[in-house]
Amino acid sequence: MTDNHSPLAMLVQAIGSRISTPGDFAMPIPGLGLYRREHPSTPVVCMVEPCIVLVAQGEKQLWVGGEGYLYDTSRFLLTSLDIPANSEVRVASPAHPCLGLTFKLDLRILAELIAQRELPPMRERPVMKGVGIGAVTDGMLAAFARLVALLDEPEAIPVIAPLISREIHYRLLKSDQAGRLSQICSVDGQGYRIAKAIDWLKLNYDAALRVDELAARVQMSAATFHHHFRQLTAMSPLQYQKWLRLNEARRLMLNEHQDVSSAAFKVGYESPSQFSREYSRLFGVPPKRDIAALRGKAASAAQASSS
Repeated sequence: MTDNHSPLAMLVQAIGSRISTPGDFAMPIPGLGLYRREHPSTPVVCMVEPCIVLVAQGEKQLWVGGEGYLYDTSRFLLTSLDIPANSEVRVASPAHPCLGLTFKLDLRILAELIAQRELPPMRERPVMKGVGIGAVTDGMLAAFARLVALLDEPEAIPVIAPLISREIHYRLLKSDQAGRLSQICSVDGQGYRIAKAIDWLKLNYDAALRVDELAARVQMSAATFHHHFRQLTAMSPLQYQKWLRLNEARRLMLNEHQDVSSAAFKVGYESPSQFSREYSRLFGVPPKRDIAALRGKAASAAQASSS
């Protein structure tokens, strides 16, 4: 028998009542997004920011570097870095849609809480991947249920949302994923330095990349930098930059209607043919065919929602 007053049931009701069509929806509460899916889907290319992803109903899986991370109502997904990945919906139907939320992590709040708890330095711990699966707790669900319920009180959001956000970060540091978060917040740690390198890559994806210079920028040797970068992201720095370039080019072609050659040059490619080869490798189809298919899907979705 389902407890309609459990934090999980309240979360399902709160999310389901707010979003009636499939998609991803940003909310007025900073960092909070809700999602709904009504059918299983094959893996879709995406960038996952440092966040927690909860499933209130259904089941999803994230693929990073060939490894799958399954999460559902009992397990949450946590990413501590910007991770290129493929997201897959495994369990969903119109009658029982996959419902859930994403909540962006605030590394400043995490660092403050770690300092308050006076945790010992974690240098001796091995570097963990930037993505992991944790056990959902009732306390975590209750905090998120209260956060989503705040959407009914817009005037209370500026006052109460920061308090609940702080509680959520605290509960994450009490979870089995605390080590993954701590390594990113430790200013003298390798995870923190890789995060800074990723920030630089996101701003300079169209520039020529010299890995030794980027390593020096974050005060690491080239060999150590390369090793830890791959360990955290499941990619080399050059692969990461290529992923950023190809996804930005996809956005330019889809949203700004740039042609293939213009988009390729804009993101730093010198050869449109090389761009098309690498694009096909990542997305499974050549650029023109991919953009045409994406536009067709968008048109079909718009027609369905208006009918």
